[in-house]
Amino acid sequence: MKNRLLSKRLQNISYSQTLAMSNKAIKLKNKGYDIINLSLGEPNFSPPNFILNDAKKAIDEGSYHYYTPVSGYLELREVICKKFYRDNGLKYIPSQIVVSTGGKQSIMNVLLSLLNPKDEVIIPAPYWVSYYQMVKLCEAIPIIIPTIMEKNFKINPKKLEESITKKTKLFILNTPCNPTGSVYSYKELKNLVEIFKRYPKIIILSDEIYEHICYSVKHTSIAIFPDIYDRVITLNGLSKAFSMTGWRIGYIGAPEWISKSCEKIQGQITSCANSIAQRAAISALNASPIEIEYMIKKFKKRRNLVLDMMKEIPEFQIINKPNGSFYVFPKVSDLFGKKFYGKIIRNSEDLSSFFLEKAQVSTVSGSAFGDNEYLRISYATTEDKIVEALTRIKKSIKII
Repeated sequence: MKNRLLSKRLQNISYSQTLAMSNKAIKLKNKGYDIINLSLGEPNFSPPNFILNDAKKAIDEGSYHYYTPVSGYLELREVICKKFYRDNGLKYIPSQIVVSTGGKQSIMNVLLSLLNPKDEVIIPAPYWVSYYQMVKLCEAIPIIIPTIMEKNFKINPKKLEESITKKTKLFILNTPCNPTGSVYSYKELKNLVEIFKRYPKIIILSDEIYEHICYSVKHTSIAIFPDIYDRVITLNGLSKAFSMTGWRIGYIGAPEWISKSCEKIQGQITSCANSIAQRAAISALNASPIEIEYMIKKFKKRRNLVLDMMKEIPEFQIINKPNGSFYVFPKVSDLFGKKFYGKIIRNSEDLSSFFLEKAQVSTVSGSAFGDNEYLRISYATTEDKIVEALTRIKKSIKII
């Protein structure tokens, strides 16, 4: 009876599997189990001190305790415009910027602004878990383009064009990518843009939340190409590069007709983002990316550690080298059909549950990201925990 009272759109989506696995890990840890959580994309660093000090100052001053404009402080939107130009070569004005309560709200604002029932949204897979569910929540249709590890989990122009129909409204790009760590080059993006030029009604949402977490490659914003600039929404935020997940600040730069639509929706749902967090964002985005270089160097060291340790786990196949974000996405299907403690592992969800129960390591199944043959492992934690976690995983597999 209760389910019949719930909306169909709610019943049409599932819970976030990354958060679900993290919650399971937390519950087990609270019961006294020694759980190592490699499921959540949350850096273990504290935000830089200059950001914390500015936030404290804002609290003490007393002038930042009140509602801000729905789209964010004008000063913050001006700083975001400067950041876009400095880091990405993109020219925006404050009226094209909307600051929201995290990147998730920024994305949902865009989708609610653009999508009608039965519109099609192209999403390369593997994809971040929430894209698929958010599109379904809008009663639109996710159109998935599968990719393979051998091609570094990237789509090509041919596959893109084959997925386009008269119903295609939006394309979601994520580079650097969660969960694969793949980063599209300037040339690769340029080739995709050649396809988009033929379809002027398709809008591109470019999620660049991991832009600063790149190793040996340079991040490129797809909006840099003039032919499509006026239909690209560039998404970013403070959660990953500045280790400010709980501060909940995301933002977009977009054509003004889209930014104003997002502002309209946000005004009816949450109004402004947290005022103190906005003050901290001004400090963070005014700073040179050099200020967070120490985090990036540590992430790169952890990535190399994970890749080296996985060479000792033959059941984990990983032939690509992730060049961004802080995840690895090994193929684990060689373990499917094998029996562990009397239970057959049939898919990545079974395997993830096994590692949590027997190795006390929390990971996320590849099925959550659109490819059941893989497993996502986050290395956003300390090196000693990474070593211990992968050692436990290796030992748990040896019981076969």
